[in-house]
Amino acid sequence: MMQAHQRLPLIDILRGFAVLGTLGTNIWIFAYLGDLTYITTSNYSGWWSFDDFLRMLVLFFVNGKLLGLLTIMFGVGLELKYQQFIRKGYAWPGVYIWTILFLFVEGFIHFTLVMEYDILMSYAVTAIIVAFIVKAGDKAIHRALYLVGGFHALIILLILVSVLLGANMSLPGNDLIVSIYQHGTWFEQIHNRLTNFWFFRTEAIFIIPMNIFLFLMGVKLMRTGVFSQNEHGRHMRKKLFAIGVYIGVPLNLLIFIPGGAFDFPVRYLFAPLLSIGYIGMLGKMLEYKKADWLWQRFGEVGKMSLSCYVLQNVLSSIIFYGWGFGLGGKLSSFEIIVVWMTLSLFQLFIAHICLKHFHYGPLEWLRKHAVQAVAHK
Repeated sequence: MMQAHQRLPLIDILRGFAVLGTLGTNIWIFAYLGDLTYITTSNYSGWWSFDDFLRMLVLFFVNGKLLGLLTIMFGVGLELKYQQFIRKGYAWPGVYIWTILFLFVEGFIHFTLVMEYDILMSYAVTAIIVAFIVKAGDKAIHRALYLVGGFHALIILLILVSVLLGANMSLPGNDLIVSIYQHGTWFEQIHNRLTNFWFFRTEAIFIIPMNIFLFLMGVKLMRTGVFSQNEHGRHMRKKLFAIGVYIGVPLNLLIFIPGGAFDFPVRYLFAPLLSIGYIGMLGKMLEYKKADWLWQRFGEVGKMSLSCYVLQNVLSSIIFYGWGFGLGGKLSSFEIIVVWMTLSLFQLFIAHICLKHFHYGPLEWLRKHAVQAVAHK
């Protein structure tokens, strides 16, 4: 376990990059009022207009990739907690379970009040499973990587074969949901989420095997020193970059084939290959010292990733939903990208101010004190 006692800047930077990048996918869901067909290709039988192509170009870089990176970084965070517990002689998972339970409750509140496609509940369930796999040792981690990863890949490939043989696996547009987000009140949206809880949680459950694999990938990357700022770390990240460029990019380019056949494989199977490529890319860019101020801002977002994740979704709800500014369905792809960039810059600013004066984001502070209160009982 390398450099367990040191804070590695790259980890916070990658986490911040991933949080802002997930908004690059979610922004389209907000902007089109919950219509998931706008992050897929199933509605297209030929080439796109420039507006559609611009949206798909952004989604090529972010859809599934930054969520995959964020999932890996959650695994890294779990490993850091595990190392800390072992170093201090604490039982594992011990009080870490309370941190996970807080995450689950926070995710449920976020799901109910803000966004039906919350990822935190799924991460909490995953973290409980992975915590016990890690406790079982290196052999258990190795076996789980192969078994769970193989199971997930098999399911996605079976879906791909089914679609190629003519099965319809596309995500249908839902006019009722669009109408609720365009004209309904905030309370009507809450009622809709709770009434259709299991429908909206389908993806969160479906991706648990992938999450387990990526959490464990984060554990392995941490243990092999990928995030270290030494020659070994640079060499490892160079390998990850090569995987992303030479394998991840070509496979993810399949998203530009209209018809929806590759929507599932790209988001749930090929995207993580580009996710690990981003680790290599960001690691290389970190060596450009003239941009240290920018890397520090990304690192600050990473340190309060929970608060920023919730904040960006709250602000997006206000901007696009009918009870707010009501811009949903009214902006071009370029304008939506401008909103994404503006919200990202705002979060970089807010994270800097928060950490400068308070050292924690609000939700990080709440989690820290809630877990401490329970642990000291």
